[in-house]
Amino acid sequence: MGIDLDTLMLLTLLGMLLAIFSGVHIALALGATAMIGTYFIFEDWYMAASQVGGAAYELIRDHIFMTIPLFVLMGDFLSRSGAAGDLYTLINKGLKGVPGRLGVATVSGNAAFAAVTGTSIASAAAFSRIAWPEMKKAGYDHSFAVGSIAGSACLGMLIPPSVLLIVWGIITEDSIGKLFVAGVIPGIILALLFAGYNLIKAMRNPNIAPEPDTLGDIAKINREQIISGLLIIALIILVLGGIWGGVFTATEAAGVGALASFFIALFKGMKWKGIVSSVIDAGKISAPIMILLITAGMYSRFLSLSDIDSLIVASMASVGLNEIMVLLMMVIIWLVLGMLLDSISIILLTVPLFIQLIGPDINPYAFAIFGILAIEAGLLTPPFGLIVYTVKGVLAAGGDNVPLGVIFKGSIPYWIMMLIVMVLVILIPELASWLTNFV
Repeated sequence: MGIDLDTLMLLTLLGMLLAIFSGVHIALALGATAMIGTYFIFEDWYMAASQVGGAAYELIRDHIFMTIPLFVLMGDFLSRSGAAGDLYTLINKGLKGVPGRLGVATVSGNAAFAAVTGTSIASAAAFSRIAWPEMKKAGYDHSFAVGSIAGSACLGMLIPPSVLLIVWGIITEDSIGKLFVAGVIPGIILALLFAGYNLIKAMRNPNIAPEPDTLGDIAKINREQIISGLLIIALIILVLGGIWGGVFTATEAAGVGALASFFIALFKGMKWKGIVSSVIDAGKISAPIMILLITAGMYSRFLSLSDIDSLIVASMASVGLNEIMVLLMMVIIWLVLGMLLDSISIILLTVPLFIQLIGPDINPYAFAIFGILAIEAGLLTPPFGLIVYTVKGVLAAGGDNVPLGVIFKGSIPYWIMMLIVMVLVILIPELASWLTNFV
């Protein structure tokens, strides 16, 4: 080989990052890096193409690859049919008399909605349309209202079936079913912290979250809304309970969930045109993710061929970084990247490298939840948090010009709480790993 591995790795990584931040699509950057880097290892284009092509083929053949489009389809059926809005209404009315109930309902609704969409951006967009009009009409403080929407949307990437957990599992070859259940307890803790914050904030200062006029609220809930909301709860139990109980694999659960959500959509009166639109939209969302995963698999093959783990371990040892310092470095990188890139791209860029840095003492499922929390916190980090911009865009489209600074201000408490749970998970790994023993 005409170039040593250390130099090869440095040049390829720098070249890839330069390409990404110059505007080259991340999938193209990953694929090109894999191909060029593998060529320099073998000095043969046919061998390079064989290696990276084989990696892509193996990934496509894996049945777990179907999990993403099926879960995305499930979420789209429920969102487009209006069932998600029914769930929020049901939760909202059930919290009658609770201080800051619209904020608490937003957190609770996002937690449940997350369990059927698995994407924080989708949750942020949906609840900007569902919850904001209600809170605005009730006279909620704008920062408090939009903060609860943006902050609680992050539950979408932690509470299963999270798309990020699926991508993480594909990249690391960890059990996706175990990753799903690993997110349950941290997700519940985070949801309780979010809800508790809304409750305490409203109790201390009722003016920021006035109780809306609830006269006749319960009567306004029709039979269809109640059934629809309960069906979503039953669907969540079916999907997660099936995985937890060993009845379904993650892929089978995704298929069952998509089919069940289809029938819920029919119950809600969804027409053939809406069904076709959901299928097309699910394809539009899933296809880019799957292309990214294919190129990430090619990139991972290059990393394994280059013996990157030995290089990284030697580099860390040479600069004297201990385990805590390494984890802190990861968090800083994830937070910075969260301001610039989407969560999936961050995982594809960093996890194949970072996974080499964790020692045997760190539980892989606890590390996954730790990483997801750090990456999601990045989506709220000023000045470029993507979830904040999503909320801003949806509200602006509806005619409400809420300044970015107001949304960031309301989101900061949620950002802090996410970092707290992140630290708890790494200090008490059993929070994430305990349930995995039963799957």
